[in-house]
Amino acid sequence: MAITYTHLPSRNLGKTAGLLRPVCILPERVGLDNPALDVMTDFRRLTAFIATPGDTIRQAEERMLRRKVRLLFVMDGEDRVAGLVTSTDIHGEKPMQVIQSRGVRRDEVLVADIMTSIDRLEAVDFDDLSHARVGHVLETLKARGRQHALVIEQTENGPMVRGLLSLSQLSKQLGVMVETTEVANTFIEIEQHLAHA
Repeated sequence: MAITYTHLPSRNLGKTAGLLRPVCILPERVGLDNPALDVMTDFRRLTAFIATPGDTIRQAEERMLRRKVRLLFVMDGEDRVAGLVTSTDIHGEKPMQVIQSRGVRRDEVLVADIMTSIDRLEAVDFDDLSHARVGHVLETLKARGRQHALVIEQTENGPMVRGLLSLSQLSKQLGVMVETTEVANTFIEIEQHLAHA
């Protein structure tokens, strides 16, 4: 027996229509014993914004400002992660070093010149993270003196970046400022601060 299909009802959109976008809502406040996934930006729920190695740092900065992010994934021509570029990279010493060493203008500095390449990035396995606590994330970032760590998930197509751990996001959620340059902040100092907060 053949199925008869009818058209779906439709209506005019109207001037007040918005656009639904992926959302990754993290808890506003966490403690060290919260699940680690409470502080991971999950790219299954939020779009990761990208740059290419050939973009200028001005283009990357404009994209960050437009998207209200401080980090872009740098993707190569085969749609693989080539590295990361952050607003700190753009506004730090790296562009000046390129300008001085190569004799170029600032608007000629490319993302490839200042990005952190994939071979220098560290990653945490999603399976490990899903069984960890926020305190583990904090210790992991501090131990490595890093501001970010990627979260990798094994898929049938090989390892894929599933998420991002950010020290600034973690600090915000903990309500404690953890300086990346001051990796010496001890776990006990942070626990004491949280106990008094």
